[in-house]
Amino acid sequence: MLLRQVIGNVFRRLRRERGITLRELAELAQVSVPYLSEIERGRKEPSSEILAAICRALELELTDLLAEVQFDLATAVRSTLPVRLQTAAIRVQQAPQRITSSPHAYSGTAQAFALVA
Repeated sequence: MLLRQVIGNVFRRLRRERGITLRELAELAQVSVPYLSEIERGRKEPSSEILAAICRALELELTDLLAEVQFDLATAVRSTLPVRLQTAAIRVQQAPQRITSSPHAYSGTAQAFALVA
């Protein structure tokens, strides 16, 4: 996940939480509606001046924006990490199993294995 995508997601979430339309936020931040839309979709990398303008329009400190971005990034990274199974308590247990299907069919003893936690 790219930083610009996370920033865009945070801006969109905060704008919606405040009940502000895209057009209203664009006017308050003095940026065009299409450009703000591209930022929210993570397609444009906003400059620090644009970030500051959007934060002012949302009545948001830049440090609060960065804290939101950090939280979202950490959450995204954790959700993509592979799950590691604890295998110390798992053992293989061997159990004999008799295989028969009819009196004329092959009959014998096979070994079956099971993982027991």
